[in-house]
Amino acid sequence: MEKRLQTGFTLYELMITLLIVGVILTLGVPNLQDFAANNRLTTAANDLHASFQLARSEAARAKTNVTICPSTNPFAGTANCGGNWNQGYIVFLDDDGDLTRNGASETVLRAHGPIDNALTLAIRDDATYFSYGSSGMGRGDIGGNPALSQVIICDERGVAEASQGFSAARLFVSTPLGRATIVRDLGTVQNALSVMGKSCP
Repeated sequence: MEKRLQTGFTLYELMITLLIVGVILTLGVPNLQDFAANNRLTTAANDLHASFQLARSEAARAKTNVTICPSTNPFAGTANCGGNWNQGYIVFLDDDGDLTRNGASETVLRAHGPIDNALTLAIRDDATYFSYGSSGMGRGDIGGNPALSQVIICDERGVAEASQGFSAARLFVSTPLGRATIVRDLGTVQNALSVMGKSCP
């Protein structure tokens, strides 16, 4: 009888392969989850930072006030200030400087939708606006209401250390003059949260 050569995996080879796959998944999946979480935080912080940069440059270019505020309907034609920052926000030409969008004559320059459900925002003084004057400088506190100065963006990890002295959370800072930056230093973020008297998440 003619003998046929059969090829395939032995049980031993199959078990070794499954063991290797298991080790890779055990090590890789948590890192992938951290990568996705960090990407969400970075995107949210960068979007807010970019909105402030746009508002500042447009205020100086158009020689008028530009305001950033939370909005419950950021993408609607009637978008206006209201609600909280989690629901979205708008950047608009605030010609009369009253921190309220007055119809289509005050153009929305940028609209941002709700932030990711996995993220939490802690807002210092529960501020609901930041406004730039025609010089491109911040207008400061208006009508006794504090302007946005600090926002901590975090997920379920809170402000715990992520790696090498960096916090898992992001601290967005806007100075009274309107300069915006993002901070990740663990001590700075933890101190900011303590001063706010808030929790995140």
